[in-house]
Amino acid sequence: MPHHADADRMLDANSSFLAHAAQDVALIALSIALLPLDTFVVCLSYIITYSYPIRAIQHRRHVRSTNTPYFEPKNILVTGVGMTKGLVLARLFYAAGHNVIGADFEPAYLPTTSGRLSRALKAFHKLSKPDGSRDKAARYTQELLQILQAEKVDIWVSCSGVASAVEDGQAKEMVELVTKCKCVQYDVATTKRLHEKHSFMDYTQSIGLAIPETLTVTSKAAALHFLDDASAKQQKKYVLKYIGTDDAVRGDMTLLPLSSPAQTKAHISRMEISEERPWILQQFIRGPEYCTHALVVKGEVKAFVACPSSELLMHYEALPSDSGLSMNMLRFTQEFAAAGGPSFTGHLSFDFLVEMADAEKALRDPAANITLYPIECNPRAHTAVCLFNDTPEMVDGYLSLLGSKTAIASSANKTTSSSTPNGLAPPPVFPNKQHKKYYWIGHDLIELVLSPLLSLTSVEGPSFVEVFEHMATFIEHLLWWHDGTFEFWDPLPAWWLYHVYWPYQILVALVGRRKWSRMNVSTCKMFMCE
Repeated sequence: MPHHADADRMLDANSSFLAHAAQDVALIALSIALLPLDTFVVCLSYIITYSYPIRAIQHRRHVRSTNTPYFEPKNILVTGVGMTKGLVLARLFYAAGHNVIGADFEPAYLPTTSGRLSRALKAFHKLSKPDGSRDKAARYTQELLQILQAEKVDIWVSCSGVASAVEDGQAKEMVELVTKCKCVQYDVATTKRLHEKHSFMDYTQSIGLAIPETLTVTSKAAALHFLDDASAKQQKKYVLKYIGTDDAVRGDMTLLPLSSPAQTKAHISRMEISEERPWILQQFIRGPEYCTHALVVKGEVKAFVACPSSELLMHYEALPSDSGLSMNMLRFTQEFAAAGGPSFTGHLSFDFLVEMADAEKALRDPAANITLYPIECNPRAHTAVCLFNDTPEMVDGYLSLLGSKTAIASSANKTTSSSTPNGLAPPPVFPNKQHKKYYWIGHDLIELVLSPLLSLTSVEGPSFVEVFEHMATFIEHLLWWHDGTFEFWDPLPAWWLYHVYWPYQILVALVGRRKWSRMNVSTCKMFMCE
């Protein structure tokens, strides 16, 4: 009998892989099918922008012309240009008239990074991806130092991902020790403290800011004991989160305790909880979720934006900068940054939950003080930086690291000190008032068009009305929203993303018989299954 069971499991696994393989092949075929259309769009984009230069190019030509004799272009290194956030910042520095050097991780045998083809880059360099070992970290730092010295870089803007967060901190410490280059990156201690959920919560509470009830657990027994008490009180619900990064459990937002102790125990038993792999139990706040992105220089918030959030955020729309929600999140960020002192420089983003009553209160009264519950901190750039796409004034915040003054500040984007939440710090730059909404056409084409259409054949699939609504949403995004990667004056990165990078990643997964659950087009991340 066991032999039959093993055979059945192997058959199920093979069937599952074949279904996934068919999906992979279909996506690669879709990329090939759309190649002629996308190539035509690229050619058309170059024709249009060379004939009629648009804002970014006009701005660059203006600030580098003889009309601005006091402008001194700087050499800026942006790492992570394969992701939207790095590419957006590279384009902003380019539009502001500076020389941009890009760098990112990619295999030695194939140039897959889409940002390497950006018109915004003066040069591109490959970096070796660290893997947590000391040797790889040292090699990564050495490669950065070589680029900084060869390109005479004035500022290094780190936009690397979560996988190299600590190594970026190590590199920052070495770079500022042996060169004159300034780094938009936190040191190792700060990066670790903010990146890990339990230490972030402890630190936030220590500086007098509110947090949801949070408990670190290092055993299943401890988690069950706490949840048994919570079940007896019948008051609060909690979410169990791994303090590190694990794609397999990242999306699990099960509310605990469950309806019976047996169900709760069964759920907890599936988790790997130990001293070496600690988790946190965090109070669930019923209400909307928001995320922020901020540039912090020497403890001051130089640029800030807040927007509605979700577990896999692929649509971005900025909250009005003078809204109650945005002002409260800015105040929290300013107080957090000020607590870090003059050495606190880097990108800073938070995920907040707000109780429904407070969210409604903030909508009615922009001056209302509400309680924010931070649930996560990312001590690095957030994709929400795409909302600054038309705001070259943001560059001034980075240049303040050098004590530089520039002539690109726009009076339309300035905010009086009276509207600054704490009334003390200078007002930050917000996205221009005529800000756009952002989406990624590759994501929406699959999620809003192809998947609903294919699901029509399923008994449990969407109705014709739901499919029509998805199609209408896609058309709205196509006509009125802005793609996060594609720019008419810089179309090649988007072309490369969909016709080289993603087909390559999918092919590697297919050949390696690895299954994935979803993709984040903006961060170029593929979430692998267990």
